[in-house]
Amino acid sequence: MIKAKIVSVNISTQKGVRKQPVPQVELKPAHGVIGDAHAGEWHRQVSLLAEESIDSMRKKGLDVKPGDFAENITTSGLRLHTMSVGTRLFLGDVEVELTQIGKECHKGCAIREQAGDCVMPREGVFVKVLQPGIVRPGDEIRLA
Repeated sequence: MIKAKIVSVNISTQKGVRKQPVPQVELKPAHGVIGDAHAGEWHRQVSLLAEESIDSMRKKGLDVKPGDFAENITTSGLRLHTMSVGTRLFLGDVEVELTQIGKECHKGCAIREQAGDCVMPREGVFVKVLQPGIVRPGDEIRLA
């Protein structure tokens, strides 16, 4: 049985750029990832994208890695985009709730311009933080 886990945690201090992997992130309710440009009191506090989705773009010839799609958390072992809005997950010890699946791609998306396609609008998901804590690569992901 494949266990779902966190592959990478990523932040950026400005919007519209790729995020950089960091050793850990702190998630805070009604905010999201502390230190990330996309954090705030809204329904898209934290973004997640499966490594399997990134692999599909690699198969199209792109040289991409975790954070390149501006996701805060890169996962493995879950088909995130097939889950229902309202699904609760534990990312390590941090509880989150799925609030949105996919998004409209913004103008000037570097990946879309490079490849003619971007997986984040179809397969990226967004969550709000219910319970605070630290999330690190290697942490297990489980249903709440």
